[in-house]
Amino acid sequence: MESPQAVKQRFEIIGNDPSLNRAIEKSIRVAPTDISVLVTGESGVGKESLPKIIHALSHRKHAKYIAVNCGAIPEGTIDSELFGHEKGAFTGANQARDGYFKEADGGTIFLDEVGELPLTTQVRLLRVLETGEFIKVGSSKVQKSSVRIVAATNVDMIEAIKNNKFREDLYYRLNTVEINLSPLRERRGDIHLLFRKFASDFALKYKMPTIRLTDRAVKALENCRWPGNIRQLKNVTEQISVLETSREVDEDTLNHYLPKSSSLPSVISKEKSSSKGDFNNEREILYKVLFDMKGDLNDLKKLTMELMERDNDEKFKEDNINLIKKVYGESDSKKEFTDETHEEQLEILQLPNQKRNREMDQKIEDPYDYAEDIEEEETLSLQDKEVELIKKSLDRHHGKRKPAADELGISERTLYRKIKQYDL
Repeated sequence: MESPQAVKQRFEIIGNDPSLNRAIEKSIRVAPTDISVLVTGESGVGKESLPKIIHALSHRKHAKYIAVNCGAIPEGTIDSELFGHEKGAFTGANQARDGYFKEADGGTIFLDEVGELPLTTQVRLLRVLETGEFIKVGSSKVQKSSVRIVAATNVDMIEAIKNNKFREDLYYRLNTVEINLSPLRERRGDIHLLFRKFASDFALKYKMPTIRLTDRAVKALENCRWPGNIRQLKNVTEQISVLETSREVDEDTLNHYLPKSSSLPSVISKEKSSSKGDFNNEREILYKVLFDMKGDLNDLKKLTMELMERDNDEKFKEDNINLIKKVYGESDSKKEFTDETHEEQLEILQLPNQKRNREMDQKIEDPYDYAEDIEEEETLSLQDKEVELIKKSLDRHHGKRKPAADELGISERTLYRKIKQYDL
């Protein structure tokens, strides 16, 4: 059995952190078996190195090793990629094809980003883990494959199970042995070692002297959180190697390249996903917006009914100013909310028929005449009321049917029929 130090040299793994050494030791111990392994850790910590170690130290080392990025394969084709398909199984399947499980028979398959697998594919994968059997897409023939599966994910699998995005039974089949890789911010002693290794590699690649950091720059490098972990550190090292003319980099120069915020993907923690105001998906955000709109509409209904039932006195206006401002906002924060602007806001709240009635009522100068008209209209039948409205609209528009029809909210043809019906 190889030592962790020998394995690190063989696979060019840099670092002396105890958590890294522990992860390598577990990989060495589990390699000779056929146990399924789940590698966990944030994006960019180097999870793809451990499956290579496990395969190279196993009895399957002479067979194929296939790495599959589950998140990069479209949902509609992932079953075909993994298990194969028969000719004519779907549009574009011009010939039969073996999938990765057939190709890797006797070897190892590394399923990266396994948490992104669709639920239907998870069912097929569970069957392979339990019985070694699978069926090609478009076929009814059961095939067998002896494949060892090593999976990796940066997703909180327990939370994914709670949200019905990952099968619990498949999780426990994959997670026979779990190996976790710590983020770079928890391995501060390895950060400068990795930087020096990357700087040396880029110096050879671009044929230039190796860059070096001052003592203060080394401290700034180690104090950075590195949300993108090793992948981000490598990118920053390459940028400095190419862009800086001086081969000695001080703290001020280094700060121009260090990340300013933690905006890259990482493991989704349970605490974050359960915090107040955080949403698991866009549907919940949409529901919240709709509920907020429903509350605003209920406020509008309440205000409209009160406006219709109560006298529009000064005290009532003051009681509803804040509600109107909340719904419609203010175009100018310094503008006074006068009676005139209040009337404009209330006009928006009124229904089309109420608005037309108000416009007609504004023509009446005598308030007592207006009251008598209301009392008289209340005694009219529905037909008489319709006739009177048509007459008023025609008189207002000097007998022109089209504008009268638009005002009444009916078609010109319907208005013409009503005129003939009532002999107007």
